[in-house]
Amino acid sequence: MSDAIRFQDQVVIVTGAGGGLGRAHALLFAQHGAKVVVNDLGGSTHGEGANASAADKVVEEIRAAGGTAVANHDSVTDGEKIVQCALDTFGRIDVVVNNAGILRDKTFHKMDDADWDLVYKVHVEGAYKVTRAAWPHMREQGYGRIIFTASTSGIYGNFGQSNYGMAKLGLYGLTRTLAIEGRKNNILVNAIAPTGGTRMTEGLIPPQVFEQLKPELVSPLVVYLASNACEETSGLFEVGGGWMGKVRWERSLGAGFDPRVGYSPEDVAANFAQICDFEGAAHPKDNIEAMKEMMANLQKFAL
Repeated sequence: MSDAIRFQDQVVIVTGAGGGLGRAHALLFAQHGAKVVVNDLGGSTHGEGANASAADKVVEEIRAAGGTAVANHDSVTDGEKIVQCALDTFGRIDVVVNNAGILRDKTFHKMDDADWDLVYKVHVEGAYKVTRAAWPHMREQGYGRIIFTASTSGIYGNFGQSNYGMAKLGLYGLTRTLAIEGRKNNILVNAIAPTGGTRMTEGLIPPQVFEQLKPELVSPLVVYLASNACEETSGLFEVGGGWMGKVRWERSLGAGFDPRVGYSPEDVAANFAQICDFEGAAHPKDNIEAMKEMMANLQKFAL
């Protein structure tokens, strides 16, 4: 078909691709003609240990189906090694899907530094390291696609996941900024907040629902966002169970006070209902739009 999505001569890195969502992504990319770097340290869902067999098995699956892939067993915190593997094997890098992750769920009062630090290290620092290593190559070739994996736990919060929620929403902040910086070099950057039945979510989702949340139901969106057919950048998409939707920020129109005379906590209390009223809400797309109401308030009271 003329509108078929293909990755002819393109190289895709998928981190955490030894199982679950990452495996599904890697297989689908390969089916669409990509040369895939299947990265997975092979550790536990808690970030412990290492096992090369996870990535190796996915590569075997891809090759058995006639695709092209290579396994990489480095930690995402050594992102430059993962990117170098792509360059050494295939000579270029076009797409990075930052999928690797772990869970260390605990309520905040029980959490220790190791639980916080390791989740940050894998999700945030790992995604940074891989993306930072790929970035100059994408800039030089004038093309790149980056996908970050956020979470509804970051968007909405979730009991016992303060570390995970922090990391996942942080990745969307990175998405927004890199989308701005990358656009002039045709580097598009988007994020997904997926729900899938994987070893990370097993036991957290009711069994009858878990079975229906196949990882393969997330991957088509990832492959589309990573393709040259997609012009979207800075987007955040919830996806799972065959459904997907785009998320955007919403802000009330708020209340304005005279900046020349100031205002009191009592003034805030008296106007708090209006401050929290989302009737006719604004949907800022960038920092300039976000300052629109504030600037209008300054102009209203200008001498």
